[in-house]
Amino acid sequence: MSHGKVLAFSVLTIALLSCASLGPAQVAVSIGVPPVCPYGYFDYAPYDCSPYGYYGPDWFVGGIFLGAGPWFHGPHGFYGHVDNRFDPRNGYHGPLPGRGAERFNHFQGNEARDGHGNVGHASHDAGGEHALPGFRGGGGGRRR
Repeated sequence: MSHGKVLAFSVLTIALLSCASLGPAQVAVSIGVPPVCPYGYFDYAPYDCSPYGYYGPDWFVGGIFLGAGPWFHGPHGFYGHVDNRFDPRNGYHGPLPGRGAERFNHFQGNEARDGHGNVGHASHDAGGEHALPGFRGGGGGRRR
């Protein structure tokens, strides 16, 4: 091949490559729908339903669970109380909550967590927490 053809081929290749426009990359991650559990679900995979009494009343607004893990939709900086004695990672092997269970009025929180599983400090003490009037248990998201 002559030098002129190599040069022409190189110029043509550079011109074609420089014409290609690069748009911003778009990445979408689908996490699916949150678990539907009467008293919320744990903040770690596989997001099993948490037993009655694990989450304190501050995790529910109008009877709706704030969510945990990738579905947490509480306020920024939120830390709510949990009773980690009901956490399988701490040795709990008891039953899951039954349907129609009576609301809890004797929550005994011993740890505060944000909605992503991080232990921290809540802005209040868990000692006097009670179920709010009209508490119906939590859901995994929106009500139908």
